[in-house]
Amino acid sequence: MTPSSSAPPPDSPASPPDDPGTAPIASTNPGRRTALKVLGGIVAAGAIGTATVGSFASASGGDDVRASLTLVAPAAAGGGWDAVAREMQQAQRAHSIVNNVQVLNMPGAGGTIALSNVVGLKGRPNTLLIGGTGLLAATIQYKSKTAFTDVTPLGILVEEYDAIVVPKDSPYQDLDSLLAAWREDTGAMPWTGGGSFDQLVVTDLAIKGGVDAGAITYISSDGGGEVIAALLNGTAHAASSGLPDTRDQIESGRLRALAIVAKERVDFLDVPTTVELGYDVTLSNWRSISAPPGLDPEDLATLNDVVTETIATPEWADAIKRYAWTENVIRGDDLTDFLADQETQIRKLYEEMGS
Repeated sequence: MTPSSSAPPPDSPASPPDDPGTAPIASTNPGRRTALKVLGGIVAAGAIGTATVGSFASASGGDDVRASLTLVAPAAAGGGWDAVAREMQQAQRAHSIVNNVQVLNMPGAGGTIALSNVVGLKGRPNTLLIGGTGLLAATIQYKSKTAFTDVTPLGILVEEYDAIVVPKDSPYQDLDSLLAAWREDTGAMPWTGGGSFDQLVVTDLAIKGGVDAGAITYISSDGGGEVIAALLNGTAHAASSGLPDTRDQIESGRLRALAIVAKERVDFLDVPTTVELGYDVTLSNWRSISAPPGLDPEDLATLNDVVTETIATPEWADAIKRYAWTENVIRGDDLTDFLADQETQIRKLYEEMGS
């Protein structure tokens, strides 16, 4: 589904899986040698990333945002952050919002490598960072020295909801019966999801549903395809997974959706929300856009205008439909409060998981 209008640079660093938070939460204590090897890879990827962002920023030919802009997706091509970056690029090109807009993929450590690199571009307005729930979570998971708010958040743009799904032949017809069985024998009901964000949702559901969060069996899958395979072959009994990955399977009847993790229903599926069913589980996979810190007020105002113009285009509206996103624009003081609340919520969930 990702447009191919701007291929990722060939020197994009290799790193652990990222967006949206697909790096699995460690449940074991790896040996010292393995840990050092992984750490070395992250440091190396960070060094490569710094050079790449620097070269893109230097090539911009000045600070005129309307002349040149780089959208950094903190993950490899094909994920949710990459999709947001490329759809924004398409909209900006179609309406000449920016003369020359490029997408730069910079994976590594759940997106925190890209985050730290963009923070390093202090005062330089020609780079915007795509982020979201997974990136905020990664700063906590990896104990990053760079905080999500060290950049200048410009807004939340859209959010993606998880669905709680089971195979079509599952004995569980509704969320209450699933949770009842899960409470009775927690470890015997394996769950799966696309990574750490989905695991956060599963943990939150367990807490709100009276399940011992410390006894959960969770199998981290590498994307929606593996989630569906794990359900259909019996490796997992239930899953929390994003609607873009599960919608077709739900509509075809291969999977049964017991709930949408949201405050309000989506208009394209007749499925109740967790809130409707009495469970206050609402963590969404929101997507954000941020600028480097320390920008001149005039440059910051221009960037805000660029974002406003981009999300008002028909191309962006079409992308929202195609990706099963839900538009939820949050900016200004509301954005500051929202991010603070999200950090508190996610930090508590990690504590519940013992991370």
